[in-house]
Amino acid sequence: MIEKTRGELEAEFSKAIIKFEKEHLGRGPLDTRTFFLNDMIVVRLRGVLTPAEAKLAESREGQALVKETRRQLFEVSRPLIEAIVGEVVNCKLVSLHTDMSTKTGERVIVLTVDANLDELFRKSNTRR
Repeated sequence: MIEKTRGELEAEFSKAIIKFEKEHLGRGPLDTRTFFLNDMIVVRLRGVLTPAEAKLAESREGQALVKETRRQLFEVSRPLIEAIVGEVVNCKLVSLHTDMSTKTGERVIVLTVDANLDELFRKSNTRR
């Protein structure tokens, strides 16, 4: 049974992703929002580009390089994301998807998990 509210867990997940971004990708986002939706965790991060990445992204080739480098860094960090999912929402990560805009400095992460989070919160709310 979940003891925290949906909003509390979404905020906790956002904090864990911010910490991950800072420690493993070099810079934390300026703003992060997490949303639980069915069996998905959707995270929207704003302001993720470093000044060097922003400069590099001024050219088409640079944009592709920044996006691919960030994607690969994220992919090799999958075990860390799996740990965050397990610790915060007590589920297993099924798949991981991410993309970013080099124009706006925004990244979207979509994680699918092995549980329907809506159902978990519905069950938790009826027991209170």
